[in-house]
Amino acid sequence: MLIHACRDILAVNQRAKELGIPTGIKCHSLYPSERACPGCLANKMLKSGQTARKGSVSVQNGRFLNGYWIPVQGVKEVYVHFGNDITDFVKPELLAE
Repeated sequence: MLIHACRDILAVNQRAKELGIPTGIKCHSLYPSERACPGCLANKMLKSGQTARKGSVSVQNGRFLNGYWIPVQGVKEVYVHFGNDITDFVKPELLAE
C-alpha cells in the first residue's frame, strides 16, 4: 500500500485489491481502529527517513507477519507499507509467544 502520513491509503497493488483493500480510507480502519495500530512504525520511519521493519504474530489468525514501512524517496510524508506472512519459516517457539 502507498500511504500518506495522515494514514490515508493512496494506492494499492494487485494483491491488496484481491484482499479487498480500497484506496481512500485510513489504513488503521482495516483492523478496525480509530487511530494508528499499536505496533505501527510509520511515525518512527517518517521521522528518521529510514526503512522500519517489525515481525509480529497476528492476533487475528496466529500467523507470523513481517511488516515494512519504507519512505518514498523525494516525496515527503508518503511511504510504502506491506507485510509478508513468513510463518512457514519461523521457529515454532517464536509462534508460542
